[in-house]
Amino acid sequence: MKRLHQYVLKSFLGPFFMTFFICVFILLMQFLWKYIDDMVGKGLEWGIVAELLLYASMGLIPMAFPLATLLASIMTFGSLGENYELVAMKASGISLFRIMKPLVFVAIGLSLFAFYFSNNILPQTNLKFGALMSSIKKQKPEMVITEGIFTNDIDGYSIKVDRKSKKTNMLYKILIYDHRDNHGNTSVTVADSGFMKISEDKKFMIMTLFAGENAKDEDPTQNKRTKRYTFRRTHFQKQVVTVPLRGFDFKRTDEDNLRNMYRMLTLNQLEHVEDSLYKDYNYRVRRFAINMRYNQKLNKSVVDLSNVEDSLRSYTPIVVDRELNYDSLVSNLDPMQRDELYSTAVNQARMNKQTIDQNIFELYNIKKNLNKYTMEKHRKFTWSVACLIFFFIGAPLGAIIRKGGLGMPTVVSIFMFILYYMVSISGEKAAREDVWTMTEGMWLASIIFFPLGFFLTYKAATDSGLMNVETYQYKLKKFINFILRKKNQPENSEHANSAANQ
Repeated sequence: MKRLHQYVLKSFLGPFFMTFFICVFILLMQFLWKYIDDMVGKGLEWGIVAELLLYASMGLIPMAFPLATLLASIMTFGSLGENYELVAMKASGISLFRIMKPLVFVAIGLSLFAFYFSNNILPQTNLKFGALMSSIKKQKPEMVITEGIFTNDIDGYSIKVDRKSKKTNMLYKILIYDHRDNHGNTSVTVADSGFMKISEDKKFMIMTLFAGENAKDEDPTQNKRTKRYTFRRTHFQKQVVTVPLRGFDFKRTDEDNLRNMYRMLTLNQLEHVEDSLYKDYNYRVRRFAINMRYNQKLNKSVVDLSNVEDSLRSYTPIVVDRELNYDSLVSNLDPMQRDELYSTAVNQARMNKQTIDQNIFELYNIKKNLNKYTMEKHRKFTWSVACLIFFFIGAPLGAIIRKGGLGMPTVVSIFMFILYYMVSISGEKAAREDVWTMTEGMWLASIIFFPLGFFLTYKAATDSGLMNVETYQYKLKKFINFILRKKNQPENSEHANSAANQ
């Protein structure tokens, strides 16, 4: 039995590691497609790009584990079934559960490791990835000179060129406006040709200009008062201008600014932050309830009921000593008192509505932000349990399909994973919007797919022809024959009756 278990483990681990890296690569391509606009044209060093891709790959591991488990289990048992090895094992008296036994422990181990990774390693990875991605987004793109268009990438300068040589990068017919003093177009440089380059530390722009002139108003503010305009023009054959650059050098964002975000916290930290946020949320809800206008006794009751429980404080509920017939009471009032009563009630209703409108949006945003922390806490468990669920779906599916390789197993795996992901996203959205409870929304996909895994395992253990086309053809043919027999029975009975009468 040990050799059999070793053989099954060997058959599973090879496809698992292969499909795991394939899944990470595919998900990483999706990440690049999403963030490619934030990375292109910013002159990032290869080391920074490699570091970003490393953090992104590690962040995709919790999602890649269930998909790799599903694909590898289908491939393993599909290959065993295709080569009639499962048939030989079952003929030897070995049940499917005993064949799956070593891989069940592997799936449990993968689930535990996935939870450990999500709780201990992934928060630090998300923190470094978030800080690095924030730095990249703040990084200014490389200055690109476009023909016939003013470029304002350099702070305080506006540059335009008529023509640019693609071979030598030489610029022709250069026009430069110096706006550093914020006095308008008072300093202009025109050059026949030149070239520009950024220093290696990306702190300076070095402009070398040929055959041009500088034109500048000496004192624009004084000129407006005296209406005497002093103008200076100088010609040059070669001029080198060094301009300081700001924002082109890469600066890393401080990780402490992102440390309290929900994706950067462990399970214990999430519970601590969630408890603090709930206290703040309950305090705001209580303040909102107290600010509503009721009658005096009801106001006191709302204040007492919404207060934090205190064993030393006693609460006296409202006791209705007698019932009032409001219709008769209002009818006995004179018209002036009745109008005053109605006016007071309408004013209080309007003030209550105004209070509700002012607070409902604020409370909704606070609760929505609070839900993110609760959802992240559940997500650490759901993706870990998904490894175990997908194993009990993939292994029996492979035994039923009896196809190995990357053909049919890949198609079935992708379909099952997409279906699981869609159900999971729908449940998370319902939980985030408080349509469902957090447990119902976050565990919806697991609740649906766990019985599916149990059903498929039962069908595979009983050698059911669930995926056999001939089985369905036989059942369909049997159903058609049953319908035809039912249809022919009345005709046969009519012929029999007519024959008896004759």
